[in-house]
Amino acid sequence: MSANLMRAALEAAARGWHVFPLRPGTKRPALHGEQTCPGIGECASGHLKWEQRATTDPDRIRAAWSRIPFNVGIATGPSRLLVVDLDMPKDKGSSDAPCGAATFEALCERAGHPVPDTYRVRTASGGEHLYFTAPDGIRLANTAGTIGALVDTRAQGGYVVAAGSTTDAGAYEAVSGPVAAPLPEWLQTILKPAPARPTGPLRLPAVDGSRAALSALEAECAIVAASPDKKRNTTLNRCAFKVGRFVAWGDIPRHVVEEAFQGAGEERGLTAAECRSTIRSALDSSIRKARPREAA
Repeated sequence: MSANLMRAALEAAARGWHVFPLRPGTKRPALHGEQTCPGIGECASGHLKWEQRATTDPDRIRAAWSRIPFNVGIATGPSRLLVVDLDMPKDKGSSDAPCGAATFEALCERAGHPVPDTYRVRTASGGEHLYFTAPDGIRLANTAGTIGALVDTRAQGGYVVAAGSTTDAGAYEAVSGPVAAPLPEWLQTILKPAPARPTGPLRLPAVDGSRAALSALEAECAIVAASPDKKRNTTLNRCAFKVGRFVAWGDIPRHVVEEAFQGAGEERGLTAAECRSTIRSALDSSIRKARPREAA
């Protein structure tokens, strides 16, 4: 087991991918956290996280994997990779729910392109990882559901489990494509960050609408604009849901709400696609669940 995992780590490093150890049989990093950092060795000048300690050095890899049968993690950022994670539905009993691979195939078809031929890994859950080389000059972050349901991506700040690793759910196996292809331009367009917008007071579209609806929209957009980095998408979803009842009551046009939240979300750093998906989902749910005005 140790020999096989060491070989998997060395093969990934030979491709130029930065690897680090995962706890045996799991997907969790095996390196110490900041609270337990001994402040010696690589961390002598300050704590280094798993992304910073990931390596392509064969000697370091042999030293680590010769002791313990670690699973292999690939730090996608330092490796200049973007990995598309096509997951399986969590509810195994839902036979009609599309998997991530089906969603991604449909997306490719709508974009007028075939599913890219690239290095693929079948995951322990039965999903797939599609590896792409990340473009130069653009910092791509991790996403969850931006492209579609059960379609996530791992890039800067993310990692994936390498082929050759094994968990209780099964093994990770390379299934096709000898090399990682460049990230297609059409997919890059969906994922690239929105351009920075000039800062200034929040400006809502000039439209007719009830005073309460416009006031609520302005207040919720301001909350989105001030949301913490790790809660941007959650905040956008919650705020759009709150305003959705005014759309259901006919107090304000839906397109006005969508435009306002789109601007607030992109200004906060979310991608255009991520904003559209979140806003659409939140408003659909809010309008469907909205109680009559008299009962609200």
